[in-house]
Amino acid sequence: MSTPPVTDRADHPAIRVRGLEKSFKDLKVLRGVDVDVARGSIFALLGSNGAGKTTLVRILSTLLKADGGRAEVNGFDVASRGAEVRESISLTGQFAAVDEILTGRENLTMVARLRHLKDAGAIADRLLRRFSLTEAGARRVATYSGGMRRRLDIAMSLVGDPPVVFLDEPTTGLDPEARLEVWSAVKELAAAGTTVLLTTQYLDEAEHLADRIAILHEGRILVHGTLDELKRLLPPAKVEYVEKQPTLEDVFLSLVGTAANGEKR
Repeated sequence: MSTPPVTDRADHPAIRVRGLEKSFKDLKVLRGVDVDVARGSIFALLGSNGAGKTTLVRILSTLLKADGGRAEVNGFDVASRGAEVRESISLTGQFAAVDEILTGRENLTMVARLRHLKDAGAIADRLLRRFSLTEAGARRVATYSGGMRRRLDIAMSLVGDPPVVFLDEPTTGLDPEARLEVWSAVKELAAAGTTVLLTTQYLDEAEHLADRIAILHEGRILVHGTLDELKRLLPPAKVEYVEKQPTLEDVFLSLVGTAANGEKR
């Protein structure tokens, strides 16, 4: 199955949302959301639990119908051209959807075959290399660490090379080392040209990963922009000389090494 071509010009946003609304009975979850996501970028949707992040992702991935407004993904209207949208995207939920009985390679091969792709084994091997899982590829996923499972989950979402990937709170429940591994994988996605919409409630995650950030609160986008643009919304801090002390991240990385340079479990 091949990814459908983009129907609009190359500079058209990968994701465009205008006036999106959604209610569940008397509860208004989305109240007129507007947002654009540029192609090949990482866009972080930041908000607390219940802000409407997952509801927005479910609408964009055609799992849920909006009550009002309009949304396009890869140039296709999510309401009228759902099949093309689904061929253009991959969705990774809050918990890794991997088969623990199978090996890592078997998980990837299974997804490739379900997508009716040729050379499923070669696709699996390429993704194992890309996510530094080659040595673990022949092991059952039940033996994987949390970070390895999440990397495999993201690798499975890339079978078929979808141009748009939704990551719904991908580091929920992970330890610090596993979070860094996932962050590295997300950065590699965007570097390869994939558009990533990331939902998170972790401020440091949005700060480290996103090209642009939107803050969603009670179903509305309060602000959006680059990290520097959002910081300029507050008055500048008073500058005083303070001796810099190592941060907890500095201590952690000095002891265990980064996921990129150290040997992964």
